[in-house]
Amino acid sequence: MSGSLARGMLHKMGGSCCPHHAPATNPFRMAKLHGNNKSTDYAFEMVCSTLRFGKGVTLEIGYDVRNLGAKKTLLVTDKNVQNTIAFKNAEQALKNVNIDYEVFDDVLIEPSEKSMQKAIAFAKSKPFDSFIAVGGGSVIDTTKAAALYASNPEADFLDFVGPPFGKSLQPKNPMLPLIAVPTTAGTGSETTAAAIMDLPEHKCKTGIRLRCIKPYLAVVDPLNVMSMPRNVAIYSGFDVLCHALESYTALPFDQRSPRPATPEVRPVYQGSNPISDVWSREALRIIGKYFRRSVFDPSDEEARTEMLKASSFAGIGFGNAGVHLCHGLSYPISSQAKGCVAHDYPQEKNLIPHGLSVMTTAVADFEFTTAACPDRHLVAAQTLGADIPNNADNEYISRTLCDQLRGFMKDFGVPNGLKGMGFEYCDIEHLTEAASHSVPNIVISPKSTDREIISKLYEKSLTVY
Repeated sequence: MSGSLARGMLHKMGGSCCPHHAPATNPFRMAKLHGNNKSTDYAFEMVCSTLRFGKGVTLEIGYDVRNLGAKKTLLVTDKNVQNTIAFKNAEQALKNVNIDYEVFDDVLIEPSEKSMQKAIAFAKSKPFDSFIAVGGGSVIDTTKAAALYASNPEADFLDFVGPPFGKSLQPKNPMLPLIAVPTTAGTGSETTAAAIMDLPEHKCKTGIRLRCIKPYLAVVDPLNVMSMPRNVAIYSGFDVLCHALESYTALPFDQRSPRPATPEVRPVYQGSNPISDVWSREALRIIGKYFRRSVFDPSDEEARTEMLKASSFAGIGFGNAGVHLCHGLSYPISSQAKGCVAHDYPQEKNLIPHGLSVMTTAVADFEFTTAACPDRHLVAAQTLGADIPNNADNEYISRTLCDQLRGFMKDFGVPNGLKGMGFEYCDIEHLTEAASHSVPNIVISPKSTDREIISKLYEKSLTVY
């Protein structure tokens, strides 16, 4: 596929393909907000949670809750995390300073609208005035939703959900404070303003993306990831890798149009920018050095600590720049899972872990996007550790970067593409159709090429290595 097609696609994405990491009013175009204003933006903003990093810092959160003046705290987790040191230390921290709290542990891995509404109902049932999430991205995202709707109890569920399924309204009340304690090195949700959920009836995912749902504080403790099972470390690491690569290669902020009429309508996910680039590149450097070590030797404390840093760093990067094709195409894959393809995850439901679904199309995606910004793909490959000359041509850059991605998948022995997860060629139409609902302004356009590109990327991802 040509560079002009790739550049055109990135322009339509407005810096962010994934509708759940895109402007809140319309996933990829904000022109309708501003009439005929065609000028591009000239500014970028950096928004992220306060981040505290260190071994053992989970035991400090009792003081943070007390300093908030909280009267009743809701501690959210899932039944697996409840048996870990992360949850036990969080609970002990609250007990140490006599915080009144209750526990909600009925969080679904890869949450759905229904499972989030269950958490919201619990959060509304009592006068909770602060929230703590202890878990991976599913727990943190569920807690964001619970805190948001508990703070705005009159709102309907779809009021804050993004298009095309929800209204994406601004909440009347600010969200009550949330402290996020991640137990995986992957989603970066502890630093971001998005919460993702599955909509089974639409065979894809959607999300809430509002500045106000950023956690008040991210407590990032290396002790909490030392017990991560092998496949959780792999798939959450894939998410970090794609966050960093996608945000670094997103459309630059000063090419996104139209320029916002007022600062408050500038999207949170605004395209690659000099600050996000710093965080994304550092995450890539860490991944290149430590990802394999963290998987092959779970006792390697240095590697697990560094990958946890990479997760938060990439979260800050994509939390302001956005992501694109890997995430945009992943949601139909995970929503249409034909079985549970992941050891170390709950087996009672059809489940494709988010990081695996994101990584599945990554080779095809970056092979396609290299021509749009070869210099950035070159830097990405070099930062991951490739010995590649600065004057390399596009084909060499693309092949090198994509071989690095294949290498991670092959070395870890993950399912080989869509076929490895039970999909066949006949499923591509269903995947593309679902993507057309979750990514409407990319796939549905006056030109058929957009939909054809998406279908082709899925086809290339049937077998990856």
